Amino acid sequence: MTKSAVISLAEELTQEYSIPEDVSVKITTTYLKLFRRCPDNGINTLDAWRITLWTKALGEKYSYLAKKIYERWLYLRYYYLTLASDVISMLRQLRVKYLLGLITNGPSNAQWEKIRKLSLEQYFDIILVSGDLPWEKPQREIFRKACRFLNVEPDSCIMVGDKLETDILGGIEAGLGGTIWIPTLDKSLLLREVPQPDFTIRHITDLSSILNRGPDAPELEDSSSNASDGS
Repeated sequence: MTKSAVISLAEELTQEYSIPEDVSVKITTTYLKLFRRCPDNGINTLDAWRITLWTKALGEKYSYLAKKIYERWLYLRYYYLTLASDVISMLRQLRVKYLLGLITNGPSNAQWEKIRKLSLEQYFDIILVSGDLPWEKPQREIFRKACRFLNVEPDSCIMVGDKLETDILGGIEAGLGGTIWIPTLDKSLLLREVPQPDFTIRHITDLSSILNRGPDAPELEDSSSNASDGS
């Protein structure tokens, strides 16, 4: 979703500031690389640090725009990250019946900004950020800590995530009862050598079809039917 924000912003740089299209793309691509490499800084506030990154990405010629472009990027970032109404409805319905936990990797300040701007705390019983802890996904300890907070056994939990190497592997290593993978559009096939989830779903709202299965429910596509040898 951060990528969507910078794509939109590149178009605005050209339209609003008459920056050549190729230069706009280079600026936003450079920022995204800098941001992903170090989204947080122990010395500066989030705002000050990100303005510094935009200053670098814009270069000497356009650096005077850094504060204004940062503010626009921040707006677009959360515009694209906002939860869809069907996802919100699903979370509310699930929480009536289940305990819900969120585990996210990343620096504490940056991740908590995201959690609070998206009002995620109202949908989950526990939220763990790796930047607050000595572990991160896929280390089993962070999953086990979530289970302890919720006062449940690992084998009574399932892990739902879009990253095989952290979410799914971590759920398997922690001995959770099951794992469900939601592949991104550019990474939708399973290779035989990667962690194998129990189920693959195309959208997060499909989760209900697995959790609410009755004795007469139709068979679901499991991950083996999505496997590929990479050829």
